[in-house]
Amino acid sequence: MSTPVHNDTTEPLKPSNFLRQIIDADLAQGTHANNRWAGTPGDAAHQQAGALDPARIRTRFPPEPNGYLHVGHAKSICLNFGLARDYGGVCHLRFDDTNPEKEEQEYVDAIIDAVHWLGFDWKDPDGHENLYFASNYFDFMYRAAEYLIESGNAYVDEQTADEMRANRGDFGKPGVDSPYRGRTPAENLARFRQMRDGVLADGAAVLRAKIDMASPNINLRDPAIYRIKRAEHHNTGDKWCIYPMYTFAHPIEDALECITHSICTLEFEDQRPFYDWLLDRLAEGGLIAQPHPRQYEFARLNLTYVVTSKRKLRHLVDNGIVSGWDDPRMPTIAGLRRRGYTPASIQAFCERIGVTKDYSWIDYATLEGCLREDLEAKAHRAMVVLDPLKLELTNWAEVFGSGDHLEPCSLPALPHAAEGETVPERRFSLGREVWIEREDFAELPPKGYKRLFPSNRVRLKGGYVIECTGCEKDAAGNVTKVLATVVPDTKSGTPGADSVKVKAAITWVGVADGVQAEVRLYDRLFTDAQPDAGGKDYLALLNPDSLKVVTAYVEPSLAAAQAEDKFQFERFGYFVADRKDHAPAKPVFNRVTGLKDSWGK
Repeated sequence: MSTPVHNDTTEPLKPSNFLRQIIDADLAQGTHANNRWAGTPGDAAHQQAGALDPARIRTRFPPEPNGYLHVGHAKSICLNFGLARDYGGVCHLRFDDTNPEKEEQEYVDAIIDAVHWLGFDWKDPDGHENLYFASNYFDFMYRAAEYLIESGNAYVDEQTADEMRANRGDFGKPGVDSPYRGRTPAENLARFRQMRDGVLADGAAVLRAKIDMASPNINLRDPAIYRIKRAEHHNTGDKWCIYPMYTFAHPIEDALECITHSICTLEFEDQRPFYDWLLDRLAEGGLIAQPHPRQYEFARLNLTYVVTSKRKLRHLVDNGIVSGWDDPRMPTIAGLRRRGYTPASIQAFCERIGVTKDYSWIDYATLEGCLREDLEAKAHRAMVVLDPLKLELTNWAEVFGSGDHLEPCSLPALPHAAEGETVPERRFSLGREVWIEREDFAELPPKGYKRLFPSNRVRLKGGYVIECTGCEKDAAGNVTKVLATVVPDTKSGTPGADSVKVKAAITWVGVADGVQAEVRLYDRLFTDAQPDAGGKDYLALLNPDSLKVVTAYVEPSLAAAQAEDKFQFERFGYFVADRKDHAPAKPVFNRVTGLKDSWGK
């Protein structure tokens, strides 16, 4: 879906926002018109040997493979890949894997799967895959670090972590120069190579950029750019015992990949001066191509009733509060997919909430609304009984000549099909016994109750009008069976069916052909709209009713349901066949969302 379309217009295809305005201006001014691209990431000399870049812009989605992507990442995915698509550009998928302690191949695979599922890819028009790993640039990053040392822009600091923290100062006090800041480039280079060669212990030294310890921006007070860390890396193994810091690695990755617009969330705004400082220094030394990338920030997604901190999500998984990263209550993309959300609904949601620089909370109901809009015309209808109570039609044999007779019935699978479109039908049978919802019978009905109670008539949807005659109870007084009679010549769709007027029609499933299924009634995981805001204990706000599992009966059309097939269970909402546990012999359906927003009502 994201394969670039090269066109000659600079008009965006979507409603404008400040990022589109920046891109429009850059294209109008030809800011990147002379960019070259050699087909792969590389330094200035490598890119200069390439042809003019056929991509009008280059963006990137750069997740760290230390967990599963969540709904906030979905906004970034749709933004970066969407801008590249709309402007005839290319979006790279790059793994920011510079922290060997937390990154795993499992997360790499899950991220690739999530981005593909959302409908995007990272290919050039010629089919070249723009899938990259920051760890593949470690050699260049080391070279860049040595250049900074040699040019007097970096030094090895051997203060303790506490000393560096104290000497950094704060917003009201300038920092204090490290006693190691005055070392010569030659001394720093020798010491840095000892760091690389494993001579120094973990934590014994760091390489710091040499900028300004009195800067009002604390991020420019000689930030650390390399640390010693003996750890096995998922991609490079034990080749390195020093690793670049994220703030050093990220701008270099952008530069090597010829990214034109580096789009990130607002928490990185304070890091932009260092981003520019570093790339300016490397450009001065001829190490990276010019013009180098520019960073732009937007407000991240804050969605009510969820937490998106990877640390907190990991706690939910590791402590068995949820069944895994793809638990349908989780805000991960894997969880949303298993819950039954569609790529189209998530893309529509990200488009609807827009892109701004202002923090705001988006109501979860907005996401649910996008899903309903997507599924309304697509999801086949079906009847289901979630809280089964048996109903016996006591005159069935008298009316049809046999107590075993099954009357064929049908209803449209899609009641609102487009004009000229073939309307699929679902077929099922009405027999002497059916399952109805327990709430559809009341021996002593409250005022205004229109469903089954003694002497009242209702229609079995798609079937006959019936009249309730009473019920059976167990020794404890619980209703075990409802009794009723069929009103002849009232079958839906037959002449005279409307001759008997009723005030209600109820859903049902035949005992003879109904399919037993496990139905998981998922709800929001937290009871508070902002469960981890303002220092709240998010674990104390877990919703005890976020999952209820019931044994239900579904109409026979669902016997052929495949994993991830979606349905509208009439009166109950949208449901999906679970992508992991569902099987024709043992159906499992998850509730995605109700027919309307009813949370807290």
